[in-house]
Amino acid sequence: MKKLTLVVFAVFVASAAFAGNWGLGLKLGGGQNDPKTLQDLLDTYGGELDKGYGFFSIEGQYEAEMTETGRLGVRLGIDGYGDNEFKSGPNKLSESTYGIPLTLYYRWDNGIKGWSYYAGAGATYIRTEWEEGSLENHKSKIFPHVVGGVEYRFTQLFALGVEAKYNIAAKIEKDGYKTDRSGISGALVGRFYF
Repeated sequence: MKKLTLVVFAVFVASAAFAGNWGLGLKLGGGQNDPKTLQDLLDTYGGELDKGYGFFSIEGQYEAEMTETGRLGVRLGIDGYGDNEFKSGPNKLSESTYGIPLTLYYRWDNGIKGWSYYAGAGATYIRTEWEEGSLENHKSKIFPHVVGGVEYRFTQLFALGVEAKYNIAAKIEKDGYKTDRSGISGALVGRFYF
């Protein structure tokens, strides 16, 4: 029975993959970043503040055909943001953040050697961790986002494009510690279809 189940599952996954409904996206971009507490420390005590505006993402997707040129899809990813680091003399406070966005979108597909457009919305789970010496703390939040993008499909397997995303109310606060990832970001996206 186990073998039969595995064979059925493998056939299902293979048929979906060969249909071109699956994809993998890699993003490299930059966006809004306001480490409020670190900025307050800089303004009060002086020192040095390195802000990380960049991010890198990897996301999987699945699309279902709705019309001849329209596809409804879902994407799940992992965003790694650049670290923020405050230094004042021997003291150092670092802040690192990652996110897990889930996005439902609609794509207008113009096929190979053509431009395709998409727009969508979803929710992101974000977690910020800060560390000062041996002290560590963290805070998490879920917030909404909207996205829009365009890509050019070079082959059946590969597309390259740009994407804009707007994080809504991505403000994290805990025990007086504040940071904010709300606002717009932009990214270069390479997407592989299989």
